Amino acid sequence: MRDVRIPLPDGGSLAAALALPEGTAPDSGWPGVVVVHEIYGVEPDMLDVARSFAGHGYAAVLPDLYSHGSRVKCLARALHQLATGKPGGPAADLDVTRQWLAGRAEVDGGRLGVIGFCMGGGFALAYAAGAPPGVRAASVNYGAVPRREEELASVCPVVASYGGRDQGFRAHGARLREHLRELGIDHDVTIYQEAGHSFMTDGHHPIANLALFPLRHGLVRPAADDAWRRTFSFFDRYVAGQGATGAAPPRTGPA
Repeated sequence: MRDVRIPLPDGGSLAAALALPEGTAPDSGWPGVVVVHEIYGVEPDMLDVARSFAGHGYAAVLPDLYSHGSRVKCLARALHQLATGKPGGPAADLDVTRQWLAGRAEVDGGRLGVIGFCMGGGFALAYAAGAPPGVRAASVNYGAVPRREEELASVCPVVASYGGRDQGFRAHGARLREHLRELGIDHDVTIYQEAGHSFMTDGHHPIANLALFPLRHGLVRPAADDAWRRTFSFFDRYVAGQGATGAAPPRTGPA
């Protein structure tokens, strides 16, 4: 994994981490994935997600959405856009990131996915709903879902995971499943009754574990194992196609 800078139209740039599979890319290029971080930013568990995708045969890029301007302003903007469900700035940054990844010689820009967690899960869903070129699947993990199903009318196939003990977001999982069913969009949405918020990664966020008590925050290994199995299977089917490596997912998701 290496640090990169992604140029932005305003002359600035996004800090990002790029993880590539080992060896030489196939002639067709590797499938790619944009990883959208939690509200905590680019933490070690989010870097582990990118590494896990690289180990599974995907070129993965993790942009730091807080690196476009001051961190305080970026966080405030993200919180506002999370609350309103209209992630304009983050969506634009994600699109620049997608274009940057798709433009790399070792990546197949027509086989892309996006995955997000918590705040990033909502951003990933909203971004995918805009039908960006080459994005074949989205993974939405305990992220916000719009109330109106028509906002997802153009979304790609979706795999999603939510915690049944997550009082803040479990209803969003049920809403997402119903929206996609009504729209006739391929999906795999699972609510793990034993899990809470952020159950797929081991983020070591001690303050969150206390402050976000209603969300029942933290890793739940059996649910995480199954959620990662489903996520990789879905991406291998919809994104990688015959280019999938068939590698086994990590034991606890990213580790």
